[in-house]
Amino acid sequence: MDAFFASVEQLDNPQLRGKPVAVGGSGERSVVAAASYEARKFGVRSAMSSVIAKRLCPDLIFVKHNFDRYNEVSASVIEIFKEYTDIIEPLSIDEAFLDVSDDKQKIGSATLIAKKIRSEIKKKTGLTASAGISVNKFLAKIASDINKPDGFFLIKPEEAEKFIGELAVEKFYGIGKVTAEKMHKLGIHKGSDLKNWDLVSLVRNFGKAGVFFYDIARGNDDRPVEPDQERKSIGTELTYDKDLTTRFEIIAELYKLEKELMQRLEHSETSGRTITLKVKFSDFRQLTRSKTLQHYIRDFDTLHREVSSIRKSLKLEDVRIRLLGVTISNLETDDCADRQLYLFED
Repeated sequence: MDAFFASVEQLDNPQLRGKPVAVGGSGERSVVAAASYEARKFGVRSAMSSVIAKRLCPDLIFVKHNFDRYNEVSASVIEIFKEYTDIIEPLSIDEAFLDVSDDKQKIGSATLIAKKIRSEIKKKTGLTASAGISVNKFLAKIASDINKPDGFFLIKPEEAEKFIGELAVEKFYGIGKVTAEKMHKLGIHKGSDLKNWDLVSLVRNFGKAGVFFYDIARGNDDRPVEPDQERKSIGTELTYDKDLTTRFEIIAELYKLEKELMQRLEHSETSGRTITLKVKFSDFRQLTRSKTLQHYIRDFDTLHREVSSIRKSLKLEDVRIRLLGVTISNLETDDCADRQLYLFED
């Protein structure tokens, strides 16, 4: 979806349409959760301090988030997806991979399916969506960002090698700003430069990530689209185009992840007792820390408090973070002895 949170606010309030909008608070300690495309023209981005955002765009309009509404629209979009395929892997509240080889309507063309889905989303929700079409997740993800907003881009199998070869490395999904700068110092500016490096040299310079870089330079990504199965955990994570470098950014991004995770728990009508915080640094080092509670997590305040406790124990100062994730496991089942009983049932 295009600028999802902000677009929903503009949809629901016609007075906001065509104007620079930021979802979030306007106070000194507030951050931008999402920005409309009108605001992005001024350099306003998510996780940015609201004070800085207002400085960049004096006419910026701040609106309070409405996660229930965003979740409602997201559910409607998923239902549209299900009309065309059952192989759906949600990435977040506003993005998903679809394997359309499971062509339920026998359309016979991924491009036509994408066009129909985008048309249905516009018709039923009033919002625009962009689509990327290709032979694997990596290429489809890159393609989805090329003609935003309200567009789509196709990378055909026979065009993939040429496309990757001409693509700047900072445009590669999975390569952040710091890694791109390191590549530039090594003379790697485009996909063709990256492809010229052998596997041993890439691993020597980038560690385990070198294997990933070796594969994507050749357009190789054999990860399947994984639809929802019986869950052992529920989580959400995000890889950032720009590394998080301040405590302020980390707290703000975790808060957004916690909100989304709580929505997923409520949507799944379950909960869990084990919280796991995942952190991946700019050099691809990764750490996880977990905490198991005596009781199931029933509300956002509890989730936020426990995630904050784990974060503080990690002392994430003077680091560059490329990915954050929060997961709930040890999920509740029908035979859990301490299941919450409610006085009033729907």
